[in-house]
Amino acid sequence: MDEDVRPWGRYEILSESSDHKVKRIVVNAGARFSYQRHQHRSEHWFIVSGNAKVTHEGLEFEMSAGDSIDIAQGELHRLANIGSEPVIFIEVQSGSYFGEDDIERIEDDYNR
Repeated sequence: MDEDVRPWGRYEILSESSDHKVKRIVVNAGARFSYQRHQHRSEHWFIVSGNAKVTHEGLEFEMSAGDSIDIAQGELHRLANIGSEPVIFIEVQSGSYFGEDDIERIEDDYNR
């Protein structure tokens, strides 16, 4: 399986084909990824463990194990770990392109 380390944690690709990609994402305690959107894909997140604050189109709410959210193509989103343990979630991407260069960062703690 393909794994990538990021400043906020890491992810591994569980499945990938021409019409979807599935990732297992781990966000370290106190970390968050960029406030971002994608032009070529939508995402479904399912929280496996941990406590997260999700920002979706400017609205903030908390999510924990068993919660899920759908993020449509072009919608702004971010996940922040607000707990003391890692947040683990499964991300299912669908669309026409799944490259990491389809991330449009609006705000980023790591100046990427």
